[in-house]
Amino acid sequence: GLDTSNNSGPQIFPDEKIVEEGSDITLCCIGRKGQIIKEFFLVPAVDVFNRTNSQVGLLTVKNVAHQEVPHITVYCQESCNEEQCYDHAVFFVGKPPDTPKDFSCQTQDMKIVTCTWSQGGDTYLYGRHSPKYTLSEEFSQKTVPCTVSCSEQCSCSWDIGQQRICNITVTVENPLGKRTATDVFDVTHRIHPAAPFQLWEECTDTEITLYWKHRNKGVELFCQTEVLQPNGKVELHNSSDTHLHYASVTLGGLQPYTEYIARVRCGTAKHFWRWSEWSEARTIQTKEATPSGKLDIWREITPVLGGRNVTLFWKQAPSFRANGRSISYEVTWEKLEDGSKPESISFSSVRNSTRISIDNHSYRISIMAKNNVNYSLPSVLIIPRATGTEEELSGSELKEQVNGTDDGIFISWEPKHIYDSYIIDWCNFPMSQPCDFQWKRFGPNTSSALISSAAFVPGVRYNFHIYGSVANRASLLEKKTGYLRELPPQCDPSVEKIELTFNAVTLSWDSYPTNEPQSGFLRGYHVYVSPIQEDCSLKESKKHILPDDSVLCKYTIENPEEKRYTVKHLLSNTKYKLVVKAYTGGGETPIVNFIYIDTPFNSNMLYLLVLLVLVPSLVAAICHWKMKWVKECCCPVIPSPNKSKVLSFKEFKIGSEKVLKISDCTPDVLAVDSKAEAQKL
Repeated sequence: GLDTSNNSGPQIFPDEKIVEEGSDITLCCIGRKGQIIKEFFLVPAVDVFNRTNSQVGLLTVKNVAHQEVPHITVYCQESCNEEQCYDHAVFFVGKPPDTPKDFSCQTQDMKIVTCTWSQGGDTYLYGRHSPKYTLSEEFSQKTVPCTVSCSEQCSCSWDIGQQRICNITVTVENPLGKRTATDVFDVTHRIHPAAPFQLWEECTDTEITLYWKHRNKGVELFCQTEVLQPNGKVELHNSSDTHLHYASVTLGGLQPYTEYIARVRCGTAKHFWRWSEWSEARTIQTKEATPSGKLDIWREITPVLGGRNVTLFWKQAPSFRANGRSISYEVTWEKLEDGSKPESISFSSVRNSTRISIDNHSYRISIMAKNNVNYSLPSVLIIPRATGTEEELSGSELKEQVNGTDDGIFISWEPKHIYDSYIIDWCNFPMSQPCDFQWKRFGPNTSSALISSAAFVPGVRYNFHIYGSVANRASLLEKKTGYLRELPPQCDPSVEKIELTFNAVTLSWDSYPTNEPQSGFLRGYHVYVSPIQEDCSLKESKKHILPDDSVLCKYTIENPEEKRYTVKHLLSNTKYKLVVKAYTGGGETPIVNFIYIDTPFNSNMLYLLVLLVLVPSLVAAICHWKMKWVKECCCPVIPSPNKSKVLSFKEFKIGSEKVLKISDCTPDVLAVDSKAEAQKL
């Protein structure tokens, strides 16, 4: 120990140490002669085994772990309080370096070699204790003269001169250990070309020839061109690059007047190692061409005095391409009968409809799109001679009801083999002007369609016209009407007349207002009735429970044309509440307002009361007045046989009873009931 020395204070051994994480460390503190170790501890505090004995303190840390602070400090304090009575030391907890990962070397020009690797996890040792990297070449037995730089990954570059085969070892070392990684390679097999540069192009309407330069002189390259289409699809085109100062690739099958984005990367044709970085992306536009495809056109015909107004609509079909920067439209119409001179008018690209006036003859109408190069093929409509048939059908209100779904309104029709296509038209906003007129075409083998639109909303009625077309002549086939989803009626029927009897009420109401926008197809009416003071239980009705749990009697009229209904079996002299509701496929609105009635007193009951009370009273009075006559009539005195003239014969008695002797009268018939009776007599 140091207790015999003249040291100026206590001393900690070891005074500085680097410890591997997970290991154990033992420290001791020796005090001066005559001094006792008072405290011996760590900052930050950890669980330790601490033993202090007089001048010597012992401190052991098991399974030491890295703390948030860069190092751990040890303090030792003698029993005195002067500055020379304590000492401190630090030690560092870290890890040996990881083996370099993904270590590989490559070159762009077969002169400068660059090696790269991943540096691994944190060792928690920094500054002069941080990991140190060195590279060496085994064949030449020399240290590689390069400076290592590390950010996302580590790299090191140097000039290898004329050497072609290399055995490079990278060594990483810190005070806790070292690791190595090795890469053996042929420089000609590790060429990573530089990215192509200075791209330029030559264009037609459907082809692009793309040129670029490269820095890898004398190396045959294999290049790949990436082309981004306007629809987001990516295409790759491969090409070979020889020893020229520039290379090229021709891209065909492109759309006119369309922007494409292209970039290029290359790799060595022989001993391919890696692709170069992509060149800068270049935006290229092909030249203009004649518009391709035809416009999709349709019409709406309105009869007027002396002729017709034809509203023409057009839109770019999916197969149509403008192929130019400036597009316009030209509408031409001519009479077919007399071959008169055609009329035409042009519109800018912002227009998609126009109205022309024609007479009742048949007409040929064509619409073409035009750009700076030429016209598209014409889209043709034939307007037949006006016969009144189509106009009458078009104005008819007889429309078949169709049903809506979550995705649209389903339309079906009866197909006919004579038509080469079918057209359905409708308005997205039926109550507005303009109504956003729409149409859709279908093939000859189609007999149904789901018409969908983002503009469709519940509670709005949409009308559809179905046409069959052959040789550009269209005929109206059917009319449909329907809702995306029906809603309850917007208003209730107005009850105009109420007829009351003591046991029934007859309600009459106006027709449901068809001149207003309807929210659904009217299916019928419901009549609700209930006494004010109690729930209803009338015959021939169904119970209907309101949200407040009160019960109404419900009667259903399923004929929407019925405007009158009689509720029977009511009680006289009773207050009732009632309401009439219209219902559609979307139901009905909640019951809010009632009509209140009072049934009159039943006069028949008064008559019955008179009969039951006054008539018996009158009869009783009369009976009382003629009591003697009534008594003699209804209850006569039973006559005494002794007073009867029949028995006024000479008396012959047996006891107290008079006896009629047979000789006194001659009976018509004499019968003796039985022998016993005869014996008695």
